[in-house]
Amino acid sequence: MNDNPCTQIRHDFPIFEVSVDDQPLCYLDSAATTQKPNQVIQAVKDFYQSQNANVHRGLHTLSEQATTAYEAVRRKLAQFLNVQSREIVWTSGATASLNLIAYGLSDSLKKDDVILLSPLEHHANIVPWQLAAKRTGARIELLPVDAQGILQLEQAKALIENLKPKVMSICHASNALGNINDVAALIASSKSSGTVTVIDGAQSLLHLRPDLQQLDCDFYVFSAHKALGPTGLGGLYGRYELLNALPVYQSGGEMIDTVSFSGTTFRPAPEKFEPGTPNIAGVIGFGAALDYLAAQDHDALFQHEQSLYQSLLQQLSGIDGIRIWGDTANNVGTVSFNYKNEHHYDLATLLNTHGIAVRSGHHCTQPLMAHLGIEGTIRASLAFYNNQQDISRFIAALKDTISLLEE
Repeated sequence: MNDNPCTQIRHDFPIFEVSVDDQPLCYLDSAATTQKPNQVIQAVKDFYQSQNANVHRGLHTLSEQATTAYEAVRRKLAQFLNVQSREIVWTSGATASLNLIAYGLSDSLKKDDVILLSPLEHHANIVPWQLAAKRTGARIELLPVDAQGILQLEQAKALIENLKPKVMSICHASNALGNINDVAALIASSKSSGTVTVIDGAQSLLHLRPDLQQLDCDFYVFSAHKALGPTGLGGLYGRYELLNALPVYQSGGEMIDTVSFSGTTFRPAPEKFEPGTPNIAGVIGFGAALDYLAAQDHDALFQHEQSLYQSLLQQLSGIDGIRIWGDTANNVGTVSFNYKNEHHYDLATLLNTHGIAVRSGHHCTQPLMAHLGIEGTIRASLAFYNNQQDISRFIAALKDTISLLEE
């Protein structure tokens, strides 16, 4: 895919009209959050302007319209992921989804059961499991990752066969390094042990658009804002019999079947995990994001991202003193690097004066940074709305920044 269609797509994103310190914005932080097309922004505005009402609770016209639009997005997402709509639960994001699952699966964990994670995980896919282990006496084990930050697949499969974990929760793609993990192979290896498999899809929903029936995982979590949608919304897919077997996580209105002072009964999934008034505008905005993505040629967009990624890798590798981390052969388009002994914070701060938006720090992966023997990195993460000019501006700004630091 050349920059021509990319240029047309870029016009859909009003953020690129913004300047930073009198410089055109060069946005390379899509792993943190993606930018939103006009269609998503307009959908949220239209809801509040002409359709605002609560869902599921009213017979009046606005409520019925809001409910219809809201539930249509659940079906749309189910089709996007190739699952049943009753297997989709709305939450506030991937973090809330992982907490819900870890809390719910605690009932099935006992002393010395194995919860298998990897050193690549975001804190949100570590801490909930630590709490579950503390509650139940289960123990956490780690999949093998090499000194570059790459999962060792054959060793991992052997470890799964040996440990027979009760739960395995791993990222589809690393938020810090961009590595694409072969989660399908790991899931397949776990089947004979009856392991419950949880996939953190925060970085994969947009770039990889997984078919969850083919992936064959038990749970999959995501955040809408990392796939063109609004913030404050996400959700999870759960294989229905497993999802419905989880205990209630939070309680309130809407998820109730009957309430009396002698006892309360709850509705089945997904409703029993959706108490209170949901993020209706966020769901409707996410529906517009799904429509936008469905209208694009996914393969062409992915090839465009990969072309930009390879260009970025090549040009970064040409700068003496740059150390790139992670799996550059299987990556969603994220480059995580250091320059000599310069602090990542200093580099990012100076890059910002050129209008370059990158991320610096540990990226909520402190255990991974400790494994790599560093405090943090500079992370430049791409999406399909980026173009070659972004790469050129970034490299030029980085060279200027390095020159300034070495004066």
